[in-house]
Amino acid sequence: MKKLSIVMTALAMIYATGCSIPIYTSGEVPFVPTPPEVVDRMLEMARVTKNDVIYDLGSGDGIILIRAAKKYGVKGVGIEIDQDLVLEARRNAFREKVEHLVEFRAQDALTVDVSPATVVTLYMLPEFNAKLRPILERQLRPGSRVVSHDFPIESWAPDEVEVIKGDFLHDHTVLLFEIR
Repeated sequence: MKKLSIVMTALAMIYATGCSIPIYTSGEVPFVPTPPEVVDRMLEMARVTKNDVIYDLGSGDGIILIRAAKKYGVKGVGIEIDQDLVLEARRNAFREKVEHLVEFRAQDALTVDVSPATVVTLYMLPEFNAKLRPILERQLRPGSRVVSHDFPIESWAPDEVEVIKGDFLHDHTVLLFEIR
């Protein structure tokens, strides 16, 4: 019976946090990779151009920034609390030949200055987004875009919402917010 309970808890966590098995890091949010089709849609909804600067908070393995750099030639900064994931993201950027466009920092996302960003991408839990909201409101300029995978930002109404078909456990929701 105990084994069944553990399995059910694990399945509930997978369902609640995304489509993949969460990888726990030293931070308070588990690392769950964002599928490439969701990354593409996040960047499209944010209307990313080469003139943007993207900050990916909770950048994990770097997929969002690396994809943005390859596709749009955009510069980006990844903030990740887990040093091992920062090193993995740097290796991935080097392998994809975009290390001159992106940087990855081992830092708590709640301490970063996001004021240079024109686009912020997130795949964080709602509680973390709520903590992040006042920072984004204070630091981002009008016209900046915030794109969140799956989770809303408390008290913000999204400008656009799109559901992307996922696997049998989970469809993905992409929420776009524009700073006014």
